[in-house]
Amino acid sequence: MELRHLSYLLEIAKQQNMTKAAETLHLSQPTLSKIVRSVEDELGAPVFDRSGKQLKLTDSGAAAIRQIPAVLRAVQDLHTAMDDVAELKTGSIAIGLPPVIGSVFFPRVIPPFQREFPNVSFQVTEEGAKKIESLLLSGELDIGVVVGPVNAQAFHSVPFIRQRLALLVHEAHPLAGREAASIRELEQEPFILFSYGFAVRQLVLRACQAAGYEPQILHSSSQWDLMAEMVAAGVGISIVPDVICSKITDPRIRFVQLDDPVIPWQLDVIWPRDNYVPHSVRSFIKFIRLSEGMKE
Repeated sequence: MELRHLSYLLEIAKQQNMTKAAETLHLSQPTLSKIVRSVEDELGAPVFDRSGKQLKLTDSGAAAIRQIPAVLRAVQDLHTAMDDVAELKTGSIAIGLPPVIGSVFFPRVIPPFQREFPNVSFQVTEEGAKKIESLLLSGELDIGVVVGPVNAQAFHSVPFIRQRLALLVHEAHPLAGREAASIRELEQEPFILFSYGFAVRQLVLRACQAAGYEPQILHSSSQWDLMAEMVAAGVGISIVPDVICSKITDPRIRFVQLDDPVIPWQLDVIWPRDNYVPHSVRSFIKFIRLSEGMKE
């Protein structure tokens, strides 16, 4: 049985007429009828009921028709997997990035990768880490970047960068002249934090709780530049990754290192353990391992 013969059965079932199906398939009606009989012989049961004016599916035929699309998709997936082994001529990568890092890190990685592989395109989705993990597991994304640690049972990972969180204060704030501050000193401060679902927020909350208090969260936002503007206006303090500090140029803002404890911030590139990884994605992972983005 040839695979294309299975697709012929789908067209006949759609048309409910051998002659119309033959015209659509650019075959003669006798040739198509012969093919159908051959397939039925191999299956060991009739696929079509020919007793009426219109062809109808038998019970066996209906069961076969339900399975044929899955069979054809599986074969197509096989061809795709085999083609991936060949030279990477084209492809696409669906990638998930937290908004807090999308504009900071990946401009360093994607442009040089596309200079080497100009026909590979990227579809970027900006979401929090938990949503990215969910989209990866469902197959809607190929690869993602999240704040570690990573669930090693569900995902492969490559370390991308290792930094720490820093304190943002207004220039008139009592801590503005300090090189470092403790999380315990911030108990009475109004916090401006990233929104729910952002790993940075959870890191800050855990650090405050470990110091014996719940932070007073005055505002939450998914945009680091808006948070910086509120700090510059003297509304409150904020805690963000070091790399965000390098993007902030407002002269009213001072940056203070946090110690006691140091709050580490690590980014990992992740992809599901159980999903097929296309050649384009494998090439991108290899590129990331070698890129300068891996460095602090």
